[in-house]
Amino acid sequence: MALYQTTQEPGFTAPILVAALEGWVDAGGAGTTAARQLAEGGTVVATFDADAIYDYRARRPTLDIVDGRLLTLEWPALTLTATTVGARELLVLTGPEPDYRWRELATDVVELAKRLGVASWASLGAIPAAVAHTRPVPILATASAEGLLPSGIRQGPDGLLRVPSAALSVFELTAAASGIPAIGLFAQVPHYVSTSYPTASIALLTALGRHLGVEVPVGPLATQALERRGMLDAATAADEQTKSYVERLEALSDESRLPEGDELIADIERFLREGGGSGGSGEEEGGGGSRIH
Repeated sequence: MALYQTTQEPGFTAPILVAALEGWVDAGGAGTTAARQLAEGGTVVATFDADAIYDYRARRPTLDIVDGRLLTLEWPALTLTATTVGARELLVLTGPEPDYRWRELATDVVELAKRLGVASWASLGAIPAAVAHTRPVPILATASAEGLLPSGIRQGPDGLLRVPSAALSVFELTAAASGIPAIGLFAQVPHYVSTSYPTASIALLTALGRHLGVEVPVGPLATQALERRGMLDAATAADEQTKSYVERLEALSDESRLPEGDELIADIERFLREGGGSGGSGEEEGGGGSRIH
């Protein structure tokens, strides 16, 4: 039995499938926030068997209790939504990263993609990195073949980078192996930011728009990014150690020194130690700079 159920056919000719999953490689919620913005106002065309792919003890449904009465439950859900941006037809796959049956699910996702005539795949994600919130968000990209990425978007990092995989990468690899051209766009989020980071979501949507050849609306993310920038500026100015650390990151950015593979691994290991981006409480030191909530 397939792990998905279609609710309706979108009637698209050659859509691009854009995927982002909550959890791993979604620092600051940047990828999934961008995906939700894309899917806003779209039509759900497929759902996946949540009972089969999620551990509800690790990812508990949300319960609403009103006046002492159990009212509603909101369950984690992986969905595929049809939408359009300009002249581009998109299918947006988003939801929490599954806990179980990754390989089977990847096969089903790609089978569904082929059934719906998907022409190419784009993953959206974000990784913690030694970058400053006062500078433009760097984007690293993967591609299954030469020539898929627009100019100005860097494929890399160079050399071997061995990290714990995300389900998103399993899906992308499976799509590429089946003959669907695939890219991944990954924003680098300041590792001292432990909350949402809409600036990175905007950077991802901008990069995706360049890939698709359309302008992608960012909606309320622009206002949210300005508000977050103000909060980060205030928090940085209030702590001399953090201010000094951010200034060092700014200098590295101004020198255009891109992080190497070993540095990215160190940042990801720090991300794991600090709770995988879940926030936590208080401040933690991780190679310089405090976590800013």
